[in-house]
Amino acid sequence: MKTFRTLAIGCALFFGLSASGHAFEKGDKIADFTLPGKAGTVKLSDMAGSVIYLDFWASWCGPCRQSFPWMNQMQAKYKAKGFQVLAVNLDTKTDDAIKFLAQVPANFTVAFDPKGQTPRVYGVKGMPTSFLIDRNGKVLLQHAGFRPADEEELERQIQAALGGK
Repeated sequence: MKTFRTLAIGCALFFGLSASGHAFEKGDKIADFTLPGKAGTVKLSDMAGSVIYLDFWASWCGPCRQSFPWMNQMQAKYKAKGFQVLAVNLDTKTDDAIKFLAQVPANFTVAFDPKGQTPRVYGVKGMPTSFLIDRNGKVLLQHAGFRPADEEELERQIQAALGGK
């Protein structure tokens, strides 16, 4: 019985389930958070009024490495229209994230959550997981993973959120 209970608890932790976890879906109001960032404290609610691409990533994640140049491009292309990328790193050692960022620069806001509390709140189950959030703080889209084939559709969703093509 003890082995079964240990296995059940391990599976729950592996799949990111927690009592406080909530898988945000389209139309849900997002949860605010405050985390240390690359350039000081990052508070999600400080970005209110912007369209936000919230990305959860880790240094060991191959698709995350692929997504950074695209996120840099989107930040540069749509910043003037009120678009912001916020990437939350989930490495338990922030130094691993810093080394990653030295190799793959981020021209957008980066925050660090080494305790992994934020992804539990958001119901994140894999890397990377992203949320497109409208100007009113509501989820428009949740996207798991990243492939170059995703870029066109994700950009189309960003354009629609910004109110045009």
